[in-house]
Amino acid sequence: MQEWQLSIEDVADPVPKAGQVLTKVLACGICGSDLHMLRHGAEQFRLADELRSEAPPDPLQPVLFSPDRPTIMGHEFCCEVIDLGPGCSNLRVGDIVVSMPVAFDESGLHGIGYSNDYAGGYAELLVLNELLAIKVPSGLTAGIAALTEPFAVGVHAVVKSRIGSGESAIVLGLGPVGLAVVAELKRRGIGPIVAADFSAKRRQLGESMGADVVVDPRELTAIEAWRKADGIRSLVIFEAVGVPGMIDQAMRMAPKNARILVVGACMQADSLYPMIGITKEINIQFVFGYAPEEFSSSLEAIAEGDVDLSPWLTGTVSIDGVPQAFADLANPEQHAKILVVP
Repeated sequence: MQEWQLSIEDVADPVPKAGQVLTKVLACGICGSDLHMLRHGAEQFRLADELRSEAPPDPLQPVLFSPDRPTIMGHEFCCEVIDLGPGCSNLRVGDIVVSMPVAFDESGLHGIGYSNDYAGGYAELLVLNELLAIKVPSGLTAGIAALTEPFAVGVHAVVKSRIGSGESAIVLGLGPVGLAVVAELKRRGIGPIVAADFSAKRRQLGESMGADVVVDPRELTAIEAWRKADGIRSLVIFEAVGVPGMIDQAMRMAPKNARILVVGACMQADSLYPMIGITKEINIQFVFGYAPEEFSSSLEAIAEGDVDLSPWLTGTVSIDGVPQAFADLANPEQHAKILVVP
C-alpha cells in the first residue's frame, strides 16, 4: 500500500470569511492519527468514499478532502488571534484561543487538518470560526493548552464507556490517547486502573497520569495484573493502541459481561471471532472525537490543575522539523508528544 508523503511548501495566507478569525499558530501537537493517516490514508480514503456512496447524505459530515490536492495537517493547536473577519465581536486581536478542529462556511463543515480548504496547525496561520474558539485562561502556556484536544479524546472515551464508581479499568496502550484515558479515569476516582505498554517510557508516563498498576505485556498480561489487583469488580477495557489484532486480544482477555471501549484509531482492516463476544456477552463501544462540552471542560480541567499533562511534552520542532518528528515518534522510548512551534 503506497504511503502519502510529507513536504514543506509555501502557500498563500488564508483570509477569514464572515464570522471567522485569522490566527497565528503558537503550538500544535503531532497526533498519532496523523502518523496513521500518512501511512494508511489512501486505504482509509477509499473506505470513506465507499461508505459515503452507500449511506444517505449527512449534512453534518465534513467535506471529504481530496488526496490529489495539498492538505496541511495538525488538529491539536493553540493560536493567537491576529485579524478579525466581518461580523466578529466576541474575540479581539491578541486573544489566545483553542478550538475544536472544525470550520464551517457556506460550503459545509471542514475538518481542520484534514481539509484542502482549511489549513491545520502545521502551518503558520490558520482560520477559525469565532463561535468555536475558546479563550485560553491567563497563565496557561500555549503548549499545555494545545493538549486540550488529545485530552478531550480521552474524556470522551471515558464518558462513552459509562464507567462508574465501583468499577475497574484496563488501558491497553499508553500513547497520548491511552494516557488521556488514564488521567480522566483517575480524575473520576476510578480504580484500580491497570495499564499496559511495551515501552518503559510510556509505562512511566502511565504511572504519572495515575495508573495504579503498569505492566509490560511481555512479562505479565494486563488481565493477569488486573486479577492480582482486583479481579472482582466490573471491568472496562480501553483499547488505545489502534493496530489490527487489538480488539480480538481485548475480547479474549475480557471476563464475562465486560465492556470494551475502542478508542485506538486503527485505519486497517481487522478481524475477530464473534463467538468470543457472544459467549462472554461482551459489549463493544467504538468512539470518535468528543462533544463540544467535553472539549471545553477539558480545557477547564487543565487550566484548573485537575490534571497535569506536562509530562507528555517531550520535544518541540519548527515546521521544517515535522517530517523528522514523524519519524522520531515511531520510537516510544524517545517521545510521547512533540509540539510543532512555527
